[in-house]
Amino acid sequence: MTDTVYPSSKPNGTSSAAVDAPTTQKPQPPPANKSQLYNPNLNRHPYRPNPNIYHRNHRRSYFCLCCFWSILIIILLLLLATIAGCILYLLYRPHRPTFSITSLKISQFNLTTTADDTTHLTSRLNLTLSTKNPNKKVVFYYDPIAITCLSDETQIANGSFPDSFASNPNNITVIRSSLYSNSLLLETTTVNQIRSDLKKKSGLPLKILLDTEARVKIESIRSKKVGIRIECEGIHSLIPKGGGGGKSRNSSASSVTATVSDAKCKVDLRIKIWKWTFSS
Repeated sequence: MTDTVYPSSKPNGTSSAAVDAPTTQKPQPPPANKSQLYNPNLNRHPYRPNPNIYHRNHRRSYFCLCCFWSILIIILLLLLATIAGCILYLLYRPHRPTFSITSLKISQFNLTTTADDTTHLTSRLNLTLSTKNPNKKVVFYYDPIAITCLSDETQIANGSFPDSFASNPNNITVIRSSLYSNSLLLETTTVNQIRSDLKKKSGLPLKILLDTEARVKIESIRSKKVGIRIECEGIHSLIPKGGGGGKSRNSSASSVTATVSDAKCKVDLRIKIWKWTFSS
């Protein structure tokens, strides 16, 4: 018999022995790291604190510390002043001075209306008032006093008491002054109000304002000057006959005494801090 030879299915004449033979390959080294891969640890600089942040925080801490100590010192000073004031009050029992109107006389009150229908006021008043110091060991020192007379909040005369004086404990000081106005221009509404008040039985309502500064002395302690305003209300007065005014009418009649029995005076402290003035 003849053996039949079958051709190999491997191309290029590769024998089956060659296929069956195990192939041995050398191990390949791992691929090198490529430079384009992201590595977060590359090109990182060492941490350095920002000196500007340190200085900023230091300045802020210093500012807060200064504010704290400033507020604390102010609170302590206020506390010490309050304690000292309470001690002085308990020891000396200080009281405000009192003022009263003794008399007010109107010797001239002329309303003159000119051809252009404007009205001017010329007046003369004589004022006497008194101030009493009700304390036993407190002395008041007064500067010159500016005095203003108002009627329905309209100034009708002013003057002053030009001398400084001291008000000793349990002492009464009498103050006399003359108030004037010379051709004072009045508004039409003010003139109408004055003429309406003159028709009343009680006459013109008047108010006296006194502005001055005073110092307080307790034993050997002297305070700084403090502004004082005295308001005296409840005064009513008629005027000399013929002074009500007409067309170019003047009068210099005998003086008229105002009614001051209901007058009451209030004393207010005028404390000035920078540009602001506070009353108490």
